[in-house]
Amino acid sequence: MSAVIVTSNDGDGSNSNSNSRITSTQKRGNVASLKDENLTAIDTFGNVFNVPDFSIKDILQAIPKECYKRSAVKSLSFVLRDILAMVTIGSISYNYIELIPWKFARFCCWALNCWLLGLFGTGLWVLAHECGHQAFSDYGWLNDTVGWILHSYLLVPYFSWKFSHGKHHKATGHLTRDMVFVPATKDEFLAARNVSHLAELAEDSPIVALYELLAQQLGGWLMYLTSNVSGQPYSDVPFWKKNHFVPTAPLFDKKDYWFIWLSDLGILLQFLILYKWVNTFGWFNFTVFWFVPYILVNHWLVFITFLQHSDPTMPHYEAEQWTFARGAAATIDRDFGFVGKYIFHDIIETHVLHHYVSRIPFYNGRVGTEAIKKVMGKHYRYSNENMWKSLWKSGRYCQFVEGENGVKMYRNINGLGVAPADLQKK
Repeated sequence: MSAVIVTSNDGDGSNSNSNSRITSTQKRGNVASLKDENLTAIDTFGNVFNVPDFSIKDILQAIPKECYKRSAVKSLSFVLRDILAMVTIGSISYNYIELIPWKFARFCCWALNCWLLGLFGTGLWVLAHECGHQAFSDYGWLNDTVGWILHSYLLVPYFSWKFSHGKHHKATGHLTRDMVFVPATKDEFLAARNVSHLAELAEDSPIVALYELLAQQLGGWLMYLTSNVSGQPYSDVPFWKKNHFVPTAPLFDKKDYWFIWLSDLGILLQFLILYKWVNTFGWFNFTVFWFVPYILVNHWLVFITFLQHSDPTMPHYEAEQWTFARGAAATIDRDFGFVGKYIFHDIIETHVLHHYVSRIPFYNGRVGTEAIKKVMGKHYRYSNENMWKSLWKSGRYCQFVEGENGVKMYRNINGLGVAPADLQKK
């Protein structure tokens, strides 16, 4: 597997809430060339990682102009398609499953219903994500209206997440400024386990890794929203304030204040809808048609984003070596087959391009990806490994980062891959 590199920023963390039309997608970004310092590091597998030295300008010039074209009609058609799929699945389940005479068969059908609704619900989440990046259409008001409705349905604070996610895009791979999936340094890893040396730690058993992955997959998204887990620690901020629902949280700028309240209003309205849902149709109906699919959407979201930003080949940078181009490229494209392409709207397969220009709509992502691969060459990072296998591998291999020269790579205490410096035999 080869390494990735480079990206551009479209200012997605800014407030794009006016009703004016976005008449064009600007291709601007950080076009400063990377310093040619011949920096290298050794990844977790023992391979040499060469920090790239080409500029974002080279990448932007390679992307065909048609990739930047956004269509409100086309984007809305995908929203309607996913909603229609969910309504169809729900209607069939509601009208026919209880007619099945065998209890186990009914259970299997209800489980399938929840699974399918979770998949298409994730598709809607991805389309709201497009809205947050203003990739949905040329109209800022339409993007934010659709995004607010879709994300509120899934109990996601739309503007709150939009602003923090925009900052993630602006500082991806930066150990002290990135907003999500920030790996622990060796010192942080030691402190979390209340020891001072790696030699004091025993190897984590596979059952521990399984427990941690299950906790991450089932509760990671809610923990991120409510306590910023996996993001920056903000050690001087009270626990209750480190979340996406407090307008004065350190995640946001002062100008975001009223948009955070608007996000909270969307969540409150959805809770009222859910309360009415339970009172009208009962707990079982609510559980199989909303709650379990909602949990599955949260799982898929963590599954996708963790594997986009965690891999034994992936670098992270300290401030002195970080640039936008280096950091935003510290991500990976993967292949999730039919589901990834047709239900998850290519969010897995074209993520490297997404970190170059996040306002390119997903349906132009594959063309743009092929274009940047010609410039990136060996630095393009891609894996067609089964993603469940990748999840286990990243969970076991990627425990903390260490390294010299400001370029840090993943290490672990499980005896997998290159040993941490403290545990290497002299």
